[in-house]
Amino acid sequence: MRGAKPGAALDAEILRQGLLAPGATVVLACSGGPDSVALAALFERLAPRLGIRCVLGHVNHQLRPSALQDECVVLSVAARVRMDARMCYVATTADEAALRAARYDALATIARTVGATAVLTAHTAEDQAETVLLALFRGTGPDGLGGMAPQRELAPGIALVRPLLRIERARLHAELHASALPYARDPSNADVRYRRNALRVALASLGAEFPHLAAAVARCAEIVRDERGNAPRAALRAAVRERLIAEGGFGNGLQDVTFERIEAVIDGAAGGGPMRVRVKDGVEWRS
Repeated sequence: MRGAKPGAALDAEILRQGLLAPGATVVLACSGGPDSVALAALFERLAPRLGIRCVLGHVNHQLRPSALQDECVVLSVAARVRMDARMCYVATTADEAALRAARYDALATIARTVGATAVLTAHTAEDQAETVLLALFRGTGPDGLGGMAPQRELAPGIALVRPLLRIERARLHAELHASALPYARDPSNADVRYRRNALRVALASLGAEFPHLAAAVARCAEIVRDERGNAPRAALRAAVRERLIAEGGFGNGLQDVTFERIEAVIDGAAGGGPMRVRVKDGVEWRS
């Protein structure tokens, strides 16, 4: 299949989350933009492994002359990844909150129509970082710092699932280019009158100095959610850190150990099997 080798790491990250039950029908929210088309490319090959049926769901807000072009892109993508596509037409204002609410309502309607139990979106680490920072700028509390949840209820019996919150957009777009699928660009994404777009420009300017800023903010949000929800992963993360400090000679902290190394240990520990992870030069975690 297209891009199978370049996407192996992405596949592993999504499969490890265990967010989807075998036998389910799911709707992949597809605007025709690069992120959502990449999501379709990923699930073209993941669907058989997960034992799920995927349907592309497209919401046409009928606000731009190019909206029909986006719809044609989605239909073309659906044909090439061998998935059904369902369209929903919504008339609403250009207000960000109203658009988002109408879009989710429409996707829930599509899900009910096809008997789906989940709607998947292509929100990336960058989207998560923008959400967290916008909440921070508004003076949010801990709940806001947790950002978007990887899964929540969209409608009775239908979950909203975001499997790409850990994934940086550059990695996702590598998947997109490997797939050779068509995609469209939404010109409204360049309109800095929208706060999220203005923040996106500012974050992009920081990219040279902090190339993984979005992933770092997204990881912090994940930790906050785990801690606030007393998730099993939070307890496991604390136990791993304590053992690393006790056995690795780190003194009072792990400042010189990257988050990725800690998370690799936690992912392995959560799996329950034997593992060996290089934490830093000269230090390994074994179980």
